Amino acid sequence: MNQRTAIRGRPSGTDGSDFSYRMVVDSRYTKVAKAKSRLAKLIFSQVVAQLMIAANVFVSLSKNESPDTISVSSLVIGFVSIVAGELGRKKSRSSFLKFYVVGSSMAILLSVAYLAMSNLQLESFQNFTSLETLKVAAVLLGFLVQLFAIGTTVSLVKNMAPPKRAS
Repeated sequence: MNQRTAIRGRPSGTDGSDFSYRMVVDSRYTKVAKAKSRLAKLIFSQVVAQLMIAANVFVSLSKNESPDTISVSSLVIGFVSIVAGELGRKKSRSSFLKFYVVGSSMAILLSVAYLAMSNLQLESFQNFTSLETLKVAAVLLGFLVQLFAIGTTVSLVKNMAPPKRAS
């Protein structure tokens, strides 16, 4: 019984003060964690931009206008690639992340092409409540976010790959 009370405290070396030499994390793993966090925010921004474009399409449908195939295909490709990007980010699948970069880039380029082909007037930009202004703002937001998403995803895929061994 005497021996038990003497050992009642924590054994030496397990008080948490010895972590510094045992817990060394490679810098690429911290880069992966930071890039995944940044990519989650970028994907959320892309969802917001896609929802703005979808709202624009649904408003035009409610006015009995025919849906534009370029806008609808951009939406479908965009949402599918966003789902792939989120799965790739959560499960660290580089193939999904590569599909996400290609798909979301294609979706935003289709949206930019739709804007370039549409007949936008300068007067519609003076009225900030118009549907065209919402469309342009959504595409510009999506394009800007896409630039950051490409850089972040390329960095993430590069850091997720196993390190190359020197021969």
